[in-house]
Amino acid sequence: MKVRRQKTEREPTIALINIVFLMLIFFLVAGTLARPLDKDLTLVRTAELDTTAPADALVIHADGRMTWRGAPQDSAASFMTQLPAEARARLRVIPDRDLNAADLVRIGRALRGAGAEKIVIVTEKALE
Repeated sequence: MKVRRQKTEREPTIALINIVFLMLIFFLVAGTLARPLDKDLTLVRTAELDTTAPADALVIHADGRMTWRGAPQDSAASFMTQLPAEARARLRVIPDRDLNAADLVRIGRALRGAGAEKIVIVTEKALE
């Protein structure tokens, strides 16, 4: 008569280790998809630059006032009538940081309705 061996139940730790290993490989590959910058490259520092707004950009203040080249603008429609046709293809808008988002969307829709083909919002990008 043969003696039956009792089967020991295996713990699923091997499967867990495999999953963690596959996740590690995935994140290593996903993290290296973008080409790294050259090691000897030094980026330009703009912290000390005295910058000004682009001259042909529509500035929208926190209270909703609009100015273009320093002159106040009554409405989006009257502003668009002043622009030449080539300037309407790509209109730059500089909103104040404290401008309500709903007001920015409302003004953007009014500009589109008045003939602006593409509206580019100029923002500040902080790298540090």
